[in-house]
Amino acid sequence: MSDSAATIGSVAVPDAVLPRPATQRKRLSLTPYGLVAPALTLMLMMLLGPLAGVIALSFTDYQLGAPSLSWIGLANYYEMAGDKVFWTSLRNTLVYVGIVVPGAVMTGLAVALLIQSGTGLRSLYRTIYFLPVMATLIAMAVVWEFMLHPQFGLVNGLLREVGIAGPSWLQDRATALYALCAIGIWQAAGFNMVLFLAGLVSIPKQLYEAAEIDGASSAWARFRLVTWPLLRPVTTFVVVISGIRSFQVFDTVHVLTKGGPSKSSEVLIHTMYTEGFEFFRSGYGAALTVVFLVFILLLTLIKSAIADRGIQQA
Repeated sequence: MSDSAATIGSVAVPDAVLPRPATQRKRLSLTPYGLVAPALTLMLMMLLGPLAGVIALSFTDYQLGAPSLSWIGLANYYEMAGDKVFWTSLRNTLVYVGIVVPGAVMTGLAVALLIQSGTGLRSLYRTIYFLPVMATLIAMAVVWEFMLHPQFGLVNGLLREVGIAGPSWLQDRATALYALCAIGIWQAAGFNMVLFLAGLVSIPKQLYEAAEIDGASSAWARFRLVTWPLLRPVTTFVVVISGIRSFQVFDTVHVLTKGGPSKSSEVLIHTMYTEGFEFFRSGYGAALTVVFLVFILLLTLIKSAIADRGIQQA
């Protein structure tokens, strides 16, 4: 008889089905918690703990470096409701998101379609278009600052060649935010291109052949009937990710305009940085952070709702 079996009457019963001692059962019941504990501890330390701290700090008048603080309830949020700078930064952020997200999504999709339809040098083109994502954004912002210089910048130089006097892109209230939007589209298009390429590769070629047999002879007809419907899940993901990344814009604003001129390019995260680390109003900066997190949460919930609806329809 095997060592791993016991005898009950004349029947050999494996040890695995025998009742375990109470101490062993308790140890086994605690094993899952022990396995989860390291990840849970890291999540509490790195995510949930700081989040709870920021929310609590938003109800205080704490200033960076102050030895004490006072609980002031919703005073920071009441102040925010009457703060013109906050509403300006929120409006600019929404304008930035409203321009960059569709621009980056359409540009990324167009570049992905062009690369996928090409016959050679695909790897080279993918690398070239993905370079803005890999490059340090602050370094690229400095390059853009020279390109958009009103006197010796490349952009205005090209415009002068065709007889157009270019504006002071980053110093003019009418153009500063839109110049930042153009930089944002340029920076995000490469990342979106890679995601769309992954979606395009997963579409079976037999579907295009069947569509062509059924009369979809033009490239636009095949895109409308085959490519676009099958890319909808990828498109939803790209739109939400682009929206979240656009809400997080800070580097280019801080390096190129610092929110100016006259707050015309001020965005929400730059306002948070200014209040928290220049004016040392950590409590008010925490309240701005909570509002920012609410927008990110709404985008995430919208993405989840759309994804769930797509799964149910499938």
